[in-house]
Amino acid sequence: MPTDSQLQSALQQVIEPNLGRSLGELKMLAGVRQDGGIAHVTIDLPTPAFPGRDRIAAAVEQAIRGQFPDVSGVDVQFTASVRGKNTGGSIGLRCKNVVAVGSGKGGVGKSTVAASLAFGLKELGCKVGLMDADVYGPSIPHMTGVDREQPMATKIQKPDGSTADRIIPIEVDGLKVMSMGFFLKPDQAVIWRGPLLHRAITQFLADTEWGELDYLIIDLPPGTGDVSLTLSQLLGLAGAIVVCTPQKVALLDAVKAVSMYNQVKIPLLGIVENMTGEIFGRGGAKAKAEELGIPFLGEIPIDASVRIQADAGQIGSLFAADSPVRPQLLHICEQAALEIARQFVEAPALPSLEIL
Repeated sequence: MPTDSQLQSALQQVIEPNLGRSLGELKMLAGVRQDGGIAHVTIDLPTPAFPGRDRIAAAVEQAIRGQFPDVSGVDVQFTASVRGKNTGGSIGLRCKNVVAVGSGKGGVGKSTVAASLAFGLKELGCKVGLMDADVYGPSIPHMTGVDREQPMATKIQKPDGSTADRIIPIEVDGLKVMSMGFFLKPDQAVIWRGPLLHRAITQFLADTEWGELDYLIIDLPPGTGDVSLTLSQLLGLAGAIVVCTPQKVALLDAVKAVSMYNQVKIPLLGIVENMTGEIFGRGGAKAKAEELGIPFLGEIPIDASVRIQADAGQIGSLFAADSPVRPQLLHICEQAALEIARQFVEAPALPSLEIL
């Protein structure tokens, strides 16, 4: 029978299928031990939303059985330790990854994708917040069914003994939500210049009691305006996702959004194609992503259930077992989390190998 050290050495060289790096390089081996002829292996993933666990387990088992035929069984278990930039500490934000969701133009379903990404990552086991930064047209409160709610205020004690005011976000099935829509009347318009907009975004980030989050999803206003610049100045984002529909007219504006993120040094996590189907066509966003050399995260079909559930304030139900779009939405969430994790494959945040 192999020793624990021999198993360790063999598994360090196994290539993780998604990132194309060895488990040793990725620091994903959390524990290895042999007991009664059975090899017990613990893999620590960089996010609960990491895809392809079956493929990782198969690669581990193949490596062990190929080198140690005397092993009678292989037991692979998974844990997850989310890693991220953690750049919000200077403004009191305890979030490992802040993700902006934007578009080059309105009407492409950007808010739908942002809300779906937040609910999907929560479904996959992550701690998630959803911030509606589209102050001119906040739709997140309605989509999540809490448009009649109003956040409460509280005071917290700071380490130096002083107190600070905090806003308590609205919770929807464990998802923390903040939006300008909570502070507006239904027919009230927001008419602000840049400085007021900057102040509101800063307050939503710094003065909201988000708690500890793995991901904070920010729904941006459409186009290339002040909010993205404000975010880039306040904290280092894990990245941005661009939403567009398949037709060329929408793709023209999506390219401008990509250019904006490049200029303000926000990493591009990828493009999502929304409303894929007979009406708008299919594949335009994927082709444009390949042309620009950025990831294509997936497509959402133009299915009536998406519109119906968003209008009813039940967008989280798109992840119900019988939802026709659940597989596509979960795929997008996994691919987005994978792209974030890809940025940190050499970071030392994950635990080192321990021989149990």
